[in-house]
Amino acid sequence: MNKAILFIIDGLGDLPTPKTALQAAKKKNFDWLAKNGVCGLMSTIDRGITPGSDVSHLQLFGYDPKEYYPGRGPLEALGVGINLQEGDVAFRANFATVDGKKIIDRRAGRISTDIGKALEKYVNMKIGPFVTAIFKSSVEHRGALVLRGGDVDDGITDTDPHGHGDYILECKPMNSIDQRGITTSEIVNEFTKRVFALLNNAEENKKLEAQKKLKANIILLRSAGQYRPIVSIKERFDISAACVAGGALYKGIAKYVGMDIVNVQGATGTAQTDLKAKGNAVVTALKNHDVVFLHVKACDSFGHDGNFNGKVKMLERIDKELLPILIKSKANIIITGDHSTPCIRKAHSGHEVPILIYGDERKDKVGKFDEVACMNGGLGHLRGKDVMPIILNLIRKEKMYGS
Repeated sequence: MNKAILFIIDGLGDLPTPKTALQAAKKKNFDWLAKNGVCGLMSTIDRGITPGSDVSHLQLFGYDPKEYYPGRGPLEALGVGINLQEGDVAFRANFATVDGKKIIDRRAGRISTDIGKALEKYVNMKIGPFVTAIFKSSVEHRGALVLRGGDVDDGITDTDPHGHGDYILECKPMNSIDQRGITTSEIVNEFTKRVFALLNNAEENKKLEAQKKLKANIILLRSAGQYRPIVSIKERFDISAACVAGGALYKGIAKYVGMDIVNVQGATGTAQTDLKAKGNAVVTALKNHDVVFLHVKACDSFGHDGNFNGKVKMLERIDKELLPILIKSKANIIITGDHSTPCIRKAHSGHEVPILIYGDERKDKVGKFDEVACMNGGLGHLRGKDVMPIILNLIRKEKMYGS
């Protein structure tokens, strides 16, 4: 079948303590794919570079982040379902709890998703005669904000200080003589002031307060970026592509490059995600697409929490619940990670991730899928920019270089 599944397991790579999560997991299907495919190691950006998930995915999709990265804000906004227009400035946003300007909890006690949705109505507003603030919540305390109109600019600082017990930051222009930055920072500060007044007295927050819970009475902003459309994956590589993911960021990156988004009931972006439903959605999407991007988040979350056993169990779930569905699809399968998130570090790292390719490809002598076994694989050491050309070759969509 001239189709491919690009399966990215977020935060896949790890360090031995004394084994890595992949080495410790019971994973007969991962190992079967390795034995019947070709393996290697990969650095998504370059050796020793610790990448974010956003730039990693762009690179794996064949878009050099040095040229195409718009900032995190636009990707989050696209992912939560805001249709961006050229020139929009978008932010990552958090509901938080403040007392005056002091931050009590920058996640507002991890409010429920339902409360976040209910609070949306208070924070969509006009600011001055030309600018519209468009806010959409996603999961729990998270959301995205877009400023549209009025010649806004992304050359501004965050209002989120990234810590509890800190104070809300005043938004400032990065260039003190840039009038667009000055104006945009003033708009952000006015938004913050008005949002506090509206949220602090919101009926939903009064109910939370009565229950002795934290109020979600402010929105913190970070990672501003200005949206500009780019050439789609169809135009760039002459392929049709779809995305099966739970997290907003990953849907946003896929939407940014022009993939079709497949919404799957039960795909939550958490450890409770419905893996079988996602696998079945991939198989369905393959009927009308050359490539399907599949993303599973939870291994990264367990890595950040330092939860080694959780990461192992998630890999075992993937092996048992998801991989059999992918194997039966008869498509070419590429499995890798966007970066390593070692449990011992509780953060991303610059260590390589294992990669395997199963399908219309030569085989090597690797019999297990883990960070050490893949060192001996036939793919050697790849970089993220190599992945899309390999996929195009697998599905016979490659373009000849020269004559």
